[in-house]
Amino acid sequence: MRYLITGGAGFIGSHLTDRLIEHGHHVHVLDNLSTGQLANVRQWQGHDQFALTIGSVLDEQVLERCIAKCDRVIHLAAAVGVKRIMDRPVGTILTNVQGTEKVLERARHHGTKTVLASTSEVYGKAMSKNGGGALAEEDDLTIGATTKRRWAYACSKAMDEFLAQAYHDEYGLAVTCVRFFNTVGPRQSGNYGMVVPTFVERALSGQPIQVHGDGTQTRCFVHVADAVRAVMKLMEVPAAEGEVFNIGRPEEISIRALAERVRARVDDEVDITHVPHEEVYGDGFEDMQRRVPDLTKLEAAIGYAPQFSMDDILQDVIDDVTARRSGRSVSEEHVNGTV
Repeated sequence: MRYLITGGAGFIGSHLTDRLIEHGHHVHVLDNLSTGQLANVRQWQGHDQFALTIGSVLDEQVLERCIAKCDRVIHLAAAVGVKRIMDRPVGTILTNVQGTEKVLERARHHGTKTVLASTSEVYGKAMSKNGGGALAEEDDLTIGATTKRRWAYACSKAMDEFLAQAYHDEYGLAVTCVRFFNTVGPRQSGNYGMVVPTFVERALSGQPIQVHGDGTQTRCFVHVADAVRAVMKLMEVPAAEGEVFNIGRPEEISIRALAERVRARVDDEVDITHVPHEEVYGDGFEDMQRRVPDLTKLEAAIGYAPQFSMDDILQDVIDDVTARRSGRSVSEEHVNGTV
């Protein structure tokens, strides 16, 4: 197969590129390098199964040339993260919604099967209907007021999902949406508020690990290799077309406990401090106390079960950050992300 991965030089996209090429597929990466890094795909440059276009999904001519040559599209390109929406709201909203619309329209024109990356952020402040705390794909979304900028990112990705569903229902486009829950692993940067690499980077520098809020809020983290494996399997399941799937790992950990585990693994002399959300993001910032994925639908579709523990995730991130700080890179053999 010939795959186009928009945002393919980014964190998840580069790991997908690795796995797809290793499985014998051809991969064309389209990335404007606003958050992606050439270093993430450097190992494939010059390879006859790899091509790279530096450009934007908002450029219709570039997008047309890329999609016309591929059999499948994995659309990851987006303005990612809560910190980015707080700092650059206009660009984030327009990139996410307009970029997705352009990708879906060109995919429809060529009849190209597509996977659209969404996020657990779309759940907003939602609570599970089943009372068990885990959020299922059919649960209602509970987004905060439009005066709270934090929710604009969630709304932009929810609109991406609505667009994908509309293209499937109205035009018959074979498209699947995947909601990633806190995907973590090698190559992830802490620059955009990603908590695990941020904690690791600060601990390795001997700086205090800064926990936002009181640290009792819980999250669930999944290794990027598990997430990639799920995406690749969903591409092969016709029944997944027109559907939305959570991708994650259901084990909860509080942010304070996460900081303590990073400290224990890196430097037990490092302090852990607490910073109010308002000090980081400004007045009126809202957060949610829990966000746990219900993986029942994904398990039924592809037999999914995450293979990597929280300890595996932390060790891989620590090894990766340590290697990057010393100017090396972690080998694929060391990053135990086999699919």
